[in-house]
Amino acid sequence: MPITQGDTVRVHYTGTLADGTVFDSSREREPLEFVMGGGMIIPGFEQAVQGREAGDSVTVTIAPADAYGEADEDLIFTVDRAQMPDNIPLKTGTPLQLSSEQGQMDVVISEVTDTEVTLDANHPLAGKELTFEIEIVSVA
Repeated sequence: MPITQGDTVRVHYTGTLADGTVFDSSREREPLEFVMGGGMIIPGFEQAVQGREAGDSVTVTIAPADAYGEADEDLIFTVDRAQMPDNIPLKTGTPLQLSSEQGQMDVVISEVTDTEVTLDANHPLAGKELTFEIEIVSVA
């Protein structure tokens, strides 16, 4: 039966970037289970499986707008290096969790100079085109 809104769908998938780098895969674990239309996965992934059936396979390339959005320059900010805790390694790519009045914010150090540290709070896949190889395992 074709996948429709409200169905519970189980899939195996492998996600790659434009350069072929694998960023995620369910192949070495249990299939991903989600409710179609439940907002649990990115819109482009849902669109790729809509109307398909168990046993189908599809490869789809998803634009940033239908994935994690474009990178938002407002989510990139610079702080004085002296404000950073001494116990944090200040290296590009280091993930951190900041606390604010709005709650927790995940950031990644994107640049370090002698006086400043640039932090990026965008989703790591924001602004990236994503390709997924999807195998539909079951539909209920």
